[in-house]
Amino acid sequence: QLQLVESGGGLVQPGGSLRLSCGASGFTLVPYAIGWFRQAPGKEREGVSCITSSGSSTKYADSVKGRFTISRDNAKNTVYLQMNSLKPEDQAVYYCAARVGVCVLSSSSMNYWGKGTLVTVSS
Repeated sequence: QLQLVESGGGLVQPGGSLRLSCGASGFTLVPYAIGWFRQAPGKEREGVSCITSSGSSTKYADSVKGRFTISRDNAKNTVYLQMNSLKPEDQAVYYCAARVGVCVLSSSSMNYWGKGTLVTVSS
């Protein structure tokens, strides 16, 4: 079964940047659309961004448009989420997830999940 692993979370000041990575050990991510989701304490999980298997198409939640960029390097079997101009409201556990098919920001549509990486935005 596909197992995803996120990395790159940490503590950053408001206005700062982080880059999250999503990889898979022993499996290729090439066939999968990959999404990034986040969940803050007491809130529902929300879709942040997704990218098609080829990388030709992306989607973003309105709350992160213009600040976050999703990309993938299939040769490195890795999907990235570059997060700039971070705000305290971006603080959450970030998860990557995979599905075969189109790129969607619906957590119920994803088939495989990582365990998440914590992003803390605080001064």
